[in-house]
Amino acid sequence: MDSALPSTLRIAAIDLNGQLRGKRIPSEHEAKLAKGGARLPISALNLDIWGCDIDDSPLVFESGDQDGILTPSTRGAVPMPWLSTASSLTLMLMLQEDGAPYLGDPMAALSEVLSRFDARGWTVMAATEMEFTLVDDRGQALQPPHSPRDGRRLAASEVLSVDELDSFDALFSEIYNGATAMGIPLQTMTCESGIGQFEVTLNHQPAMKAAQDALLIKQLIRATARKHGVAATFMAKPYADDAGNGMHVHFSVVDETGANVFDDGSAEGSDLLRHAVAGCLAAMRASTLIFAPHGPSFDRFAPGAHAPTSVCWGYENRTAALRIPGGPPAARRIEHRVAGGDVNPVLMLASVLSAAFVGIEESMKPPAPVVGNAYAQEQPQLAESWEAAIDLFEQDAFIARCLPAELIRNLVMTKRQELHKLADIPKEQHWQTYLERV
Repeated sequence: MDSALPSTLRIAAIDLNGQLRGKRIPSEHEAKLAKGGARLPISALNLDIWGCDIDDSPLVFESGDQDGILTPSTRGAVPMPWLSTASSLTLMLMLQEDGAPYLGDPMAALSEVLSRFDARGWTVMAATEMEFTLVDDRGQALQPPHSPRDGRRLAASEVLSVDELDSFDALFSEIYNGATAMGIPLQTMTCESGIGQFEVTLNHQPAMKAAQDALLIKQLIRATARKHGVAATFMAKPYADDAGNGMHVHFSVVDETGANVFDDGSAEGSDLLRHAVAGCLAAMRASTLIFAPHGPSFDRFAPGAHAPTSVCWGYENRTAALRIPGGPPAARRIEHRVAGGDVNPVLMLASVLSAAFVGIEESMKPPAPVVGNAYAQEQPQLAESWEAAIDLFEQDAFIARCLPAELIRNLVMTKRQELHKLADIPKEQHWQTYLERV
């Protein structure tokens, strides 16, 4: 064995909930991966949040639970610095037996929509802002953690506090070092408005890597937090009476010369920007299931919780679901502010970017941008409940134009099963399902 190689490798595809499904293999098998030497049941990408098969899934009961072929994604192998043994992880794409992408794979869905941009000579650049909460999960209910500095339990929010950041310096420094080792462009970390709540921002980069890095930074943060005696969760609403966790996505589109197609030199941006906004708005209500994929996700949309629920857009307006930030025209971009921290980032980017592309292709026109507090205005709303979101996603004609039919079918089956199973679990125990799975 080459001593420079990690002693173990992980290969994993991404399921609909953003869970890694795969295998641990010896490092000497790495060369076989690009030749299709790894296989996994296709149904592994269509499991519920507990990792269980979907009842009556056609992947199992009609297709005989066939294997798919795993092939390495363009992301390449990344180290797993939270493990004590030198190990690496390779994110894999699922192919069918004939070599075609399996379109129930979230990465295949994102790759397909990015190929549409690429056909026009465009590259999508994206960045994420992700909130998470440090918690003490040793009791029957979640509690704020103890400060490493003084040993006392956190008792209040510390918005933008440098002291609060520094009290967790050992944890956050290890996260930064791990991100560097993994090639993740971790930029800022800030204290947010919840107790023990923090936000990490990743730098703009090509959209596929941005989506994969958002998923990988979740893995890194959760695993590193455990090494420091706390749990880190991206649950949309860890505490009923405190701030929820969101994930904002910024994206722009550059042409072959590197110019931003959303920039026309003005503060308002180009017609292409407005077409993309219109597409995102057209898909938004029926995409609620993507942005709020779990039952507890909807707790974040409580009145006064400062999570966007209105289907609207605006310039420099943080109460709108879509915000066009200010700044130099060359940096003109769309900020999508709806998703909770519990989303699958790959699936979320696939959904948003496909809607934006349809808007551009069809020169769709958005309504007038909102001015003032969007929370206080009459606007179309997101789906009101998890069950309603599932039905909308299944039936909406615009969604059917944006995402592969197999992915839509599989996600609907998955969420209906989770809806029914979660109903049998007392609400006060829901966190035990979602704490570190999302």
